[in-house]
Amino acid sequence: MRRDELADLTVFVAVAQEQSFTRAAARMGMSQSALSQIVRRLEARVGLRLLSRTTRSVAPTAAGEALLQRVAPMLEEMDESLVALGQFRDRPAGRIRITTVEHAAKTVILPGIRDLLHENPDIEVELIVDYGLTDIVAERYDAGVRLGEQVAKDMIAVRISPDIPMVVIGAPGYLAQHPAPQMPQDLLAHRCINLHLPTGGQNFAWPLTGAGEKGMTRVSVKGPLSLNAIELIRDAALDGHGLAYLPRDTVAADITAGRLVNVLPGRVPDLPAYHLYYANRRNATAAFRLLVEALRWRG
Repeated sequence: MRRDELADLTVFVAVAQEQSFTRAAARMGMSQSALSQIVRRLEARVGLRLLSRTTRSVAPTAAGEALLQRVAPMLEEMDESLVALGQFRDRPAGRIRITTVEHAAKTVILPGIRDLLHENPDIEVELIVDYGLTDIVAERYDAGVRLGEQVAKDMIAVRISPDIPMVVIGAPGYLAQHPAPQMPQDLLAHRCINLHLPTGGQNFAWPLTGAGEKGMTRVSVKGPLSLNAIELIRDAALDGHGLAYLPRDTVAADITAGRLVNVLPGRVPDLPAYHLYYANRRNATAAFRLLVEALRWRG
């Protein structure tokens, strides 16, 4: 294969994966017009339409999808082979892309990689905050961080935190007008602030325990707000919009200061620890191994 043919295929894969000339141009560091010309040249070479274009979208044709499924893994394997050469460098190097939830990013990952990045200036870490259950292979992430119960069984998982203490809290002003719940089912009569999950388009159901119950029940609460960031949920609770379910460390100072009140004590079990997970065939670079060891929980 000639070098220009390989370059053309690389551009086609970028456009087909992004389904946008704009996003592909940003990814490739090229102009949209240059990408469009390259795709047209490739289509002329193979004698087939590879991309369907409208004013709003770009999508592979049947022929384009077949080519994408064959070529994309080959290009990805070539990229990984080049990255793997970093192990022969004097210093570990490379970019590591991680999808994570914001609480893990703030309390575990950023503190955990501080020394790693200071001591290894050629390592770059990109954190993308997302509450969805991301397919890290399809989305080209090196790893993901989620609660242990959310990690797929076919992934390698490394524990990176203790279990997560949680609380249900409310502002004194709200509780003055709405008696504090005594049991999990009492929440159904309250205004609650939901955490919205993009996967499935549903809200997070609060895991709680009742009196004398050894097991756990999940309560699907209702309320005026559904948000997708812990800090926003905390702010909404402080403003008196309703009760909220949050990691204890995010509101400990507010509870101590009396700005928020801990309700349902003893009914809110810890969530399982955060885990770093990744696919078996990826991430064998020296940089990634250092990151795993930097984050590994040793409690």
